[in-house]
Order: sequence, then C-alpha cells, then structure tokens
Amino acid sequence: MLQALSIKGSVLAENKKYPTPEQFFIDFPLYETVEYEDPDLDQGWEVKYYDGTFDSYCPGCNSHSIFRRYWPNGRHISYGNEKWVDAGIFSVQVACTRDASHNLTFIILATGTTLQKIGQTPSVATLNVYDIKKYSKTLSGNYYREFTKAIGLAAHGVGIGSFVYLRRIFESLIEEAHVEAQHLDSWDEAAFQSAKMNEKIKMLEELLPKFLVENRAMYAILSKGIHELGESECLAAFPIVKVGIELVLDEKLEAIRKKQKLEDAKKAISALGSKVGR
Repeated sequence: MLQALSIKGSVLAENKKYPTPEQFFIDFPLYETVEYEDPDLDQGWEVKYYDGTFDSYCPGCNSHSIFRRYWPNGRHISYGNEKWVDAGIFSVQVACTRDASHNLTFIILATGTTLQKIGQTPSVATLNVYDIKKYSKTLSGNYYREFTKAIGLAAHGVGIGSFVYLRRIFESLIEEAHVEAQHLDSWDEAAFQSAKMNEKIKMLEELLPKFLVENRAMYAILSKGIHELGESECLAAFPIVKVGIELVLDEKLEAIRKKQKLEDAKKAISALGSKVGR
C-alpha cells in the first residue's frame, strides 16, 4: 500500500485524512467511498450541507468560473455533525455565478458513515480535461491524448489503467531529455541504457525540469501502482501523481515562454538598434 504518498513542493502532499468537499465534488472518481470516523463526522456534514463557493471549469461558459451552492427547494440545513449519517441518496447542486442556469450536480449516497458519489453532471473528466489543454504544447506525439485518457479512466474508476498512461507520459519526458543528451560529447549511452530509471534521471538532471528531478519517486509510485496496487489504491493516489505530472509540464511551459520572450526581445532590440544607428 502507499502508506505515505507525498510530492515535494506540491500542495497535494497526502497529509489530509479526508478530501475537502470541493475535492470530493470535482476530483473524486465515481463509486469511490470515503468512510468517516466518529470524531470526524463534521467532515461528512460539510459535504452534505456544503454552502460555500469554489472555482471550477464551467462548460456553459467554456471557462473557469466561481460556483455557489444552489438550493432548488430552499436552503435547508440540519445542524448536528451526525445529521447526514445514513441519509441515503441526496444531491448537491452548485450554480455558476456568471450564469445561474449553468449548474453542476453531484448525486451522493450516504450509507452509515460512508459517502459515495454515484453520479454527477458534467462528468469528472469534462471538468478536469479543460485544465490540461495548455499542455498540448509540451506533450509530443499522442501523449496529450493519453493524458486525457488517464483522466477519463480515473473518472470512471479505472485506477491501474490511468497509471499506465501517466507512466508512459513520465517516460516520454525522460526520452525527450535523452535524445537531447545524445548530442553531448560527454554522454555515455552504454551507461544510460544499463541504468535504472532513478539513475537515468540523475544522468539527465541538467536537461530535465527541476521538479521532476526532485520528485523522481513518482516513477516508482506509478510502477508500483501498475504491478502491485489495487484499483482503489491507484484511484486514491491518482490526483496527487497527476498534479506532479502537471507541475513538471508547467515548468516546461514556463521554459518555452521564457525562451520565446528572450528571442522576441533580441529581435526587437536588434531592430531598434538598426533603426537608431541609421
């Protein structure tokens, strides 16, 4: 089992006992269960009687928006941490603050002290895929499509399959750096081919995003998920590892942006210099 899963520098290091209501609504896959211990029943109450706001992709607006709890039959809150226990099926609806006709709906089953999301519209995949569109610029070949497949699989409760795609993406990032390294005079291809992944990353650390180098344990986590862990364990770890991959890609995006900015500045300064020198 993954007893202590953390990613250095990530806000999603696994140090929370339960998902927040927002995480449960937006990121948590269907049919996964959360069981609350008696001292923590207030955490389950906050899901059923959620009355806050959060940021999410709005399909109606085709952009991010703030969503607020919508009470179609009036605001009814039962106070008392145990009031949600064994409540059966209930729904939580939230409305876009830009356009109240744009709603997200989550259908939840409370059995004893366990909550299970059994339906939602739009789907988990729809709400999450929008945010990774920017990575199409950094993921070569079909790897962007595989990233969306990983999200879709996790959304439908297929944890091991989602890990397969995430590991392929991780390996593609290593291979990109490997291809670049082969042009270096000091490169030792034979040593690289015989090395384990952890050693390969160390050999390529000057060509890889810093976050990936510091969190190279992600590869071991993905491999263990594929070969040893069950579906539920992979699903529980998926949001954390996904964020890790995203942070690596964010670093690559920033490098691309900086390189383009430098090139544009050089051209502009050169053009200005030519103009002034006339």
